[in-house]
Amino acid sequence: MSMIANENIVNGSGVTIDVADVSKWYGSVVAVNEVAFKVTPGITALLGPNGAGKTTMLHMIAGLARCSEGDVQVLDEPVRGNPGIYTRLGFMSEHEAVYGFQTGRRFVEMSAQLHGLDAIEAAAKKAIDIVGLADVQDRPLKGYSRGMRQRMRLAASIVHEPQVMILDEPLNGTDPRQRIEFQDVMRRLAREGKTILISSHILEEVETLADRILLMVSGKLAAAGDFRAIREKLDGLAYRVRIVVDAPRAMAAALVAMEEVESVGVEEDQSLIVLCRNVGPIQIAIPELAKSNGIRLLRVEPIDDSLEALFGYLVDR
Repeated sequence: MSMIANENIVNGSGVTIDVADVSKWYGSVVAVNEVAFKVTPGITALLGPNGAGKTTMLHMIAGLARCSEGDVQVLDEPVRGNPGIYTRLGFMSEHEAVYGFQTGRRFVEMSAQLHGLDAIEAAAKKAIDIVGLADVQDRPLKGYSRGMRQRMRLAASIVHEPQVMILDEPLNGTDPRQRIEFQDVMRRLAREGKTILISSHILEEVETLADRILLMVSGKLAAAGDFRAIREKLDGLAYRVRIVVDAPRAMAAALVAMEEVESVGVEEDQSLIVLCRNVGPIQIAIPELAKSNGIRLLRVEPIDDSLEALFGYLVDR
């Protein structure tokens, strides 16, 4: 599916981030394998399980890591070895690196200084106002909630008003209310024409936030499109799931009656191996089937490498 929208916004093609057949390996370990995509203004989510290569991909886009193969351009410029690009590029890392004794305002001002801004106080005030933390800006960061620290870190990342923002798991550890507040800020910036690339390992976390989703699994780009397209892509895959119960044959009989189940096998250890499609209904049905048949459900787990965490995207609802 095409990732290009809103053409003629930036350079005639609308593309602000261009990842061209990029690979990254560390010795014999391949972290990213021949990934290519294009991103346009708006909010794009880079989705995938932990270990899928998202952070490595973002580091290459931000110029913090060298591509082993391929090329990355942001705003028609190479990012690696190009310090000038950071006047138009903002990056927020996954790791919460803050000094707890610093006030939020001083933290953002320090970022403004590092970006070489002249009107440091005015720039910091504007960024803090955007994230809605003016009332707590003079408190030490150690007294902030996780969600407040994330928003103040965002303020530090946007203090120089970048055109492109790269945010690595910014919603990690935030509660539902904090997530909503953070997402409101993201939408406001997107309406201003910013390009926001945000990573997450939870599909539902970006369901209502992202205009487009890039799905990475095991270092590869597995799918690209909007939320509905990704769900259809996942639902169309065949999955093998191991189920452990105290009455395997009774559970097998109940499962084979389901339309989504293609086959059920019983292993030597009496666990069930279920081949199915559209895993969402299966996951919902498993505990109901067990309960209605008086069967004790002990464990449910995916066993396909390709499933690694995609199963969780559909079932952890």
